[in-house]
Amino acid sequence: MTRLVASLGMYDHPAQQGANDRIWSAIARILRTRGVEGVPDVLDRTRHVHDLWRDTSLLFGQACGYPLIADDSLALQVIALPIYDVPGATNSDATHASVLVARANDGHSLLSDYRDTRAAINDPQSNTGMNLFRATLAPIAETDVFFASVVQTGSHRASVAAITAADADIAAIDTVTYATLIRHEPDLTAPLKIVARSPASPTLPFVTSANTSIETIAALRLALQQVMTDPRLADDRAVLALAGIVTANVDALAPILRLEQSAIRYGYPDLR
Repeated sequence: MTRLVASLGMYDHPAQQGANDRIWSAIARILRTRGVEGVPDVLDRTRHVHDLWRDTSLLFGQACGYPLIADDSLALQVIALPIYDVPGATNSDATHASVLVARANDGHSLLSDYRDTRAAINDPQSNTGMNLFRATLAPIAETDVFFASVVQTGSHRASVAAITAADADIAAIDTVTYATLIRHEPDLTAPLKIVARSPASPTLPFVTSANTSIETIAALRLALQQVMTDPRLADDRAVLALAGIVTANVDALAPILRLEQSAIRYGYPDLR
């Protein structure tokens, strides 16, 4: 029997790991009662999420939506979109956004003031850290190069830290991550201000390998629906800001592609 893997690494701040573990344990129990074999007992935190997305034994994970529509080699199926209860998220249609943040004392007030400054992005394949960033800049960019330099930090938290340390001037941080940092690391976000908000975009989808059967996907959706309403998990959902799910497939990510196309029409400001 193939041993499958599971991950909830996209929103897994140290203060959230216990909640993620309990959510997964509940999902795993439900899957086993539905006859799914090879369900892992614990979440995999030993590998980067990018590696897990390419693991054909991935039973359950969460992925960034931009690679799913931009990278044909990424063979994943979308199970559902989560609904988050944070500022900048829309509970009715499972969307969220990014906040463009900078140091509060930098002397700038408008987004256009940040032309020729230093940007930080977590990853060039990130929807919230790159694609929504350029979609917000596109109407004012007027050129394919807006910033003097762009540094890749590897994570949203690292982008926030770079701005706080004055190693960068502005970054786009997804609203779920930013709310988590405000709650659990207020000293990190206290020196910052929100300069602008991006257009809305689908939340980070829950996914499974392309190899996962239709029957197992149905069991995963059932398990997700149950853990979103289980009163015993209410505190854990609150720690993760989870308010529910919307069953979805990859077509639900089409707005991400439209945002990219809109940036191209405006001149496609380069954030690589």
